[in-house]
Amino acid sequence: MTKKIKVLMVDDEPKFREATKKVFQKKGFDTLIAANGREALEQLSDKPDVVVLDVRMPDMDGNETLEEIQKRSPGLPVIMLTGHGGDDSARRALSHGAFDYLSKPCDIDLLASRIMDASRQKNVGGKQEEKTVEDVMIPLSEYTTVKTEQTVAEGIAELKKSFSPQLHTNRIMETGHRSLLVFDQAGKVEGILSIIDLLEAVLPGYLSAPKPSTADSLYYSPMFWTGMFTREAQRLASTRVGDLMSPAPPAIDAQANLMEAAYRLVNDKCRRMIVMKDDTVVGVLREQDLFFEWVRVLP
Repeated sequence: MTKKIKVLMVDDEPKFREATKKVFQKKGFDTLIAANGREALEQLSDKPDVVVLDVRMPDMDGNETLEEIQKRSPGLPVIMLTGHGGDDSARRALSHGAFDYLSKPCDIDLLASRIMDASRQKNVGGKQEEKTVEDVMIPLSEYTTVKTEQTVAEGIAELKKSFSPQLHTNRIMETGHRSLLVFDQAGKVEGILSIIDLLEAVLPGYLSAPKPSTADSLYYSPMFWTGMFTREAQRLASTRVGDLMSPAPPAIDAQANLMEAAYRLVNDKCRRMIVMKDDTVVGVLREQDLFFEWVRVLP
């Protein structure tokens, strides 16, 4: 069994600490929290693999805490979180040995990626190799799924959860994936349901049917459109998700390299792919996951 990465999250906002701990645990991190720099130093005895440290804290700020961490635990990677206008302070932290800094609010997927990078670099003595698809994908356990036999109303309820920010503070944000993977009863991926699928379905078939030119004025009149969206949306509520979904995204192997993934996304004209390992779906690779990796490798 792979050892969990132990993350020490240091922040002076109680609600933020608790919310972040829940999100990190969902992502598979063993999470410690500290309210300030002094508490963080006390928790070094628990041997965290990575520290995520807010720059601005009362009493002992992030840079002071970083300096003390380096004295007590040399080589322990520290990721700094900085607010707007704090880049100078964060760059100083980099020059003093911080692993990286991220501006707030920071996307949780990007932060999780950098935590894994920091842990990996620590374990291999600073050597960094290019990642594989598995390293940057969203694990299936974190992607919202539905069954083909569920209703559109049920699918919309799940999509709403996915679309809404689950955590959004002035420090960090967790956003959903804004689409649903659709499985059959046997556990096979049958398709994907996105907002555009719903919008296409809500359009009555006669809107795209051939019409005489004399109907143009009626077609664009306010009277024609009034109430149509509500009626069609309500009509679709009991429809099967399987009747509206798009085909399943293309598949890619978990160990594929990132250039192959970029090539496939572009040439298959898709925004996401399902990730396979030993004939099993293990995750979803989105275009933004490659973008985050692009950001990471810039000098």
